[in-house]
Amino acid sequence: MMMLAASLAFLNAFLCCGLAVAALLYRPRSVAQGSFVAGMVALAAEAVFVGFSFQALLPAEILGWYRWRLVATSFVPGAWLLFSASYSRGDSRRSLQRTWPVAAAATALCLFLTLAVPQRLIVSLHEAEQGGAQWLGLGWSGVIVNLVVLLSAVAVLLNLERTIRAAVGTMRWRIKYMVVGLAVLFGVRVYTHSQTLLFSAVNRSVLIVGMLGLMIACALISFSLFRSHVFNLDIYPSQSVLQGSLTVVLVGIYLLVVGVLAKAFTAVASESEFPIQAFLLLTGTVGLGILLLSERLRRRTRSFISRHFRRPLYDYRKVWSGFTEQTTSLLEEIPFCRAVARLFSETFNALTVTIWLVDSQKQRFAVAASTAAAEPQTTEFAGRPDEQQQLLQALRARPQPVDLDASRGSWVELLKRCNPRYFPKGGHRLCVPLTSGGELLGLVAIGDRVSGIAFEEEDLELLKCIADQIAASLGNIRLSQSLLQAKELEAFQTMAAFFVHDLKNTASTLSLMLQNMAAHFDNPAFREDARQGLARSVNHLNGLIDRLTQLRQELALNWTEADLIEVVRAALAAVKGTPGLTLVEALDPLPKLRLDPVQLQKVLTNLLLNARDAVGAQGEVRVVTSRQPGWAVVAVSDTGCGMTPEFLSRSLFKPFQTTKKNGLGIGMFHSKMIVEAHRGKIEVASAPGQGTTFRVLLPLPT
Repeated sequence: MMMLAASLAFLNAFLCCGLAVAALLYRPRSVAQGSFVAGMVALAAEAVFVGFSFQALLPAEILGWYRWRLVATSFVPGAWLLFSASYSRGDSRRSLQRTWPVAAAATALCLFLTLAVPQRLIVSLHEAEQGGAQWLGLGWSGVIVNLVVLLSAVAVLLNLERTIRAAVGTMRWRIKYMVVGLAVLFGVRVYTHSQTLLFSAVNRSVLIVGMLGLMIACALISFSLFRSHVFNLDIYPSQSVLQGSLTVVLVGIYLLVVGVLAKAFTAVASESEFPIQAFLLLTGTVGLGILLLSERLRRRTRSFISRHFRRPLYDYRKVWSGFTEQTTSLLEEIPFCRAVARLFSETFNALTVTIWLVDSQKQRFAVAASTAAAEPQTTEFAGRPDEQQQLLQALRARPQPVDLDASRGSWVELLKRCNPRYFPKGGHRLCVPLTSGGELLGLVAIGDRVSGIAFEEEDLELLKCIADQIAASLGNIRLSQSLLQAKELEAFQTMAAFFVHDLKNTASTLSLMLQNMAAHFDNPAFREDARQGLARSVNHLNGLIDRLTQLRQELALNWTEADLIEVVRAALAAVKGTPGLTLVEALDPLPKLRLDPVQLQKVLTNLLLNARDAVGAQGEVRVVTSRQPGWAVVAVSDTGCGMTPEFLSRSLFKPFQTTKKNGLGIGMFHSKMIVEAHRGKIEVASAPGQGTTFRVLLPLPT
């Protein structure tokens, strides 16, 4: 038995090295490819050491080879965590940024434990009762290494589940066996390492189960590489937490009942038969997993139910609610098209769905989303400009779905070249124009239907209905983007107008000074006046820059307990002593509040300066503090010119909106941001010719 197990281990090492070499032949190179090669080399080394341990006869040799096996195992978590986070991920860079620190930490910890304290990895070797398998007792460092490997295996399975869930159509078909193979590999590792942790010892018959799982995984991965001829695809899993994870459910159930199952298995079978029974059970589980991922099986199941239970081919309410749910919140073309391609693939059981959009500037088609691999040759139509125009005219004249394999014409041949058929028996390919308001926005090419089932009238009607809705949504997205660009341009132009106005006045002052400098430079009074003018111009420009900078700075508050009355008095210093201004203070005591005194003083200073400017040469400004249920209130009132209801409702708190001749309209916008950051609010009451009252309300401590 031991010699057979050793042969199996060496065979697995050969298979892993072969897969590593095969992976290096694929182009282009990627992080996923490099981590796959590293992971396979680590598994090969692990298998070699397991094989030598099965060949060894002396206890010291067995312990030595198993310690080296744990050294090789130390490289497995890091390599495969990086692979699972980057394999077929269109957003692999973002995913790797979150994963590589964990992968590096897991590898470093395992290497430290295996190399620095090797004497605490395996502490004993003994025979089980009645001639059973040998057991290797673990020390504390061996337990930690196995725990790290177990947790990393679960994390790898979670990453792979996220990838396979996001894949649809041809992309799922291409990566299915790779994911299933790795699921077998790490599912078996969850079993073997949890058994090791459960008994704080390694049963050598469990190592044979691990070798069987590795052999099956290598076979499935080899078939995947041979079948799809690609190593990486561009899949975009959701960034949200994986809900209803099958991995978490299965691992949780397994870890909960593993003790009971182990006892039950021991009661019905001898320990020597366990590897054979585990192999048969594992093979059956793999076959069931492949069947559950089969698009053909799902299609036949739906057809059987429809035929024998007389259900309609489509649940239109479900299709429409799914479309609405998946696309309503998407405000950009590319994410919207990805969601639509997935919807088409799932609804019509078509493996290849490609969405092309018309570039309104170039009058050309460019691919926006595809359930097939995002291959470089399909990013744009390869036709000549005259063929592009012929295609545009033909699709504008044909708003209904077009059967590409039954139609004739040069424009049809162009579409066929740009939308190849991956499966010879995948049925006819269809082209569905996306037209809204008489304008051609793009097209949907759909093909490679599971089992090659032809599109019926009911399919074509639903295709046309969904295509019309997609075109309308695309039109709305483009209108929204145009409106946003127009608003951004309007804001820029408004800001530029204020900026240019102030710069023009400053430039005029400096120009006049420069003109007089040649004639009056020797006059000390002129030089002093010029110096003061330069100082005023520099201060004015610095103030302008500071106010503009406030728009792009992130507001950060320095919270502290402070007396709001002291903050009000500090702000009042900005207007005290103004000629002709009557300043009335009614400051009732308030409890200390948690706030940022510097930022809140800016708000009150801005309100007081605005009130001073509003009253002109003669007028009254009143500052009152008070309490009302749940709030501390600071009110700033003036007897100035007031504001119109229209300005209050539409412009007061918006940037670049002001009634001042030389204002930028930034102060009130920034003040509102500061008050709301304090979880407070600003209330305003005003009328033309009757003055204005601003009330700043801050929450009282509970």
